[in-house]
Order: sequence, then structure tokens, then C-alpha cells
Amino acid sequence: MPPPLLFRLAIGQMTATGSHAANVETARALCELASEAGATMLALPECFAFIGSNASETLAQATTLKDAKFEAFQKLAKSYGLWLSCGGFHEKDTEDANKVVNSHVVLNKQGDVVDVYKKMHLFDVAIPGGAVLMESKTTNPGPARCAVVDVDGVKIGLTTCYDLRFPELYAALAAKGADVLLVPSAFTVPTGRAHWHLLLRARAVETQCYVAAPAQVGRHNEKRESYGHALGVDPWGDVLVDAGDASPTVVCIDVDQNKLANIRRRMPIANHRRFDVVDLLSNALAVAHEAHKDHKDKDGGE
Repeated sequence: MPPPLLFRLAIGQMTATGSHAANVETARALCELASEAGATMLALPECFAFIGSNASETLAQATTLKDAKFEAFQKLAKSYGLWLSCGGFHEKDTEDANKVVNSHVVLNKQGDVVDVYKKMHLFDVAIPGGAVLMESKTTNPGPARCAVVDVDGVKIGLTTCYDLRFPELYAALAAKGADVLLVPSAFTVPTGRAHWHLLLRARAVETQCYVAAPAQVGRHNEKRESYGHALGVDPWGDVLVDAGDASPTVVCIDVDQNKLANIRRRMPIANHRRFDVVDLLSNALAVAHEAHKDHKDKDGGE
């Protein structure tokens, strides 16, 4: 079907905890706000269903998408007649009982699973002056994949949180036809202050797509706090909405197909991309990867 000239997308912000029941009720409140705003789709942030205090809690509560914990969100989609981007669910890895996958699940208005993108880039970082977070302790990365979902004629590209720092993924999604790039996140406060707005605006400008970034905000427990500022950015890089530190709340953007077409026509970046330069990146990364492996082998590292 032809895309609508205006498509309203609600971008959620919340403070998830270790209580599934409480998180479902918060998601219900966000659905109510999105429905009242006339949105077609609501995007929930990463870890919308659970944020625990440690790795063992994360692993212990993980389930499949057939479990009642996830079905609660399918019921919300159907009840409110909303497309839902469930931007980071701890799904049991069927091939590794000791790990989960971070699954970005898209549900249609009937609550059916339309697509599942499994987060590729895992956040293994020691933040200067802050926490040491090792997502790979509990999570396996997903396969390299461009996931683009058609939502009532609007092409939605799926990513998750730390993916934001890898622009090649976003270039690939744009090349596959994405109009909107979803970046559900749970950014830390130090990295959020330094890079959140900068990175989201950069991805929008580079790809000439709308960028919508639902966010976790505030203190989840004694160990973890998130930056917030759920954001909507247009294809020119202008920030359209910013949720600040409010919770729970939604902010909405209208995806304007005329604006998309005009920006892409006036500055046809996609037509100017050189594939030999893309090959340079691929070749350089392959060499760097081999050098890194050799260094670890010599040092006896993992």
C-alpha cells in the first residue's frame, strides 16, 4: 500500500524495575497515552519488561516469546489497536541455556509477532568514573541482519541501543528502504550526557531517515540508572521531541513522507555512495580483526 503522508509514532519513556507486573502496568499507561495521541505505533525502550540488579536475576527470569510474560504485551497491542515495538526482551537462547538474546520484537495491531531483530552489538564497556557493564556475560549477539518492517506502508528499521555506535548498520537499513530507524535504549547517564543526542542526530543526517529512540530513565535499583531523553529526530537532524527525565510518558512524531522525499531529492546522498569505499571499510575491518585475534593469542587472552 502507498505510505500515508503523515504517520504518527509514539516514543515511550519509562523506568523499568525487577517487577514484571509493574512493568506491564507502565506499558499499559504508555499504550493509553499513545492511543489518546492518535498514534499508529508505540515504541517501547530496551529492557521494557525487566531490569534486575545482577546477571543471575536476568538469566533466571528470561522466557520465550510464547510465555505469559511476553503474551501480556501482545494483549496490550491487541487491546489498544496499536503496533508495538517491544525494544529489547530477554528471550531465552534455545541453543545456549546459560545465555539470553536481546530481542527487539514488533507486534501488529492484532498482537501477532511480525518480526524479531536480535541485538548484534553487545555493550561490554568500562565507563570512565562509572560502572563496568558486560552484556555478553548474559547475552549472545544476534546474526548480522537488516530488519525492516512495513507498518501501514511506512518502512521501519530495527536496531537496539549500543547498535547506535555502528553507523554501517544504519546505512544498510537506509539502503534497504527504511523511512524510520528505531533505537530503543537504556543508555547510562555518563554516556547519555556525552553522546546520546549527538549520535541520534548523526544517524538521522547520514541516512536521511527519521530516528525514534525510546528510552529508560531514572533509577531502576541501587546499581543502575538510565539517562532518559527519549528522542525523535527528523531526516535533517532537527530534534522534534525530547522527553527529558519524565516517566512514564510518550512523545510523538509525525513521519512526513513529503519531507523525506524533499530532503532526499535535494541532497541525494544515496546516489553518491561509492561501493569501493564500502569495500575499503570491509577490508580494513577484516585486517584489524585478524590483528586483534593474533594479539589475544600471544597474550593468552580469551
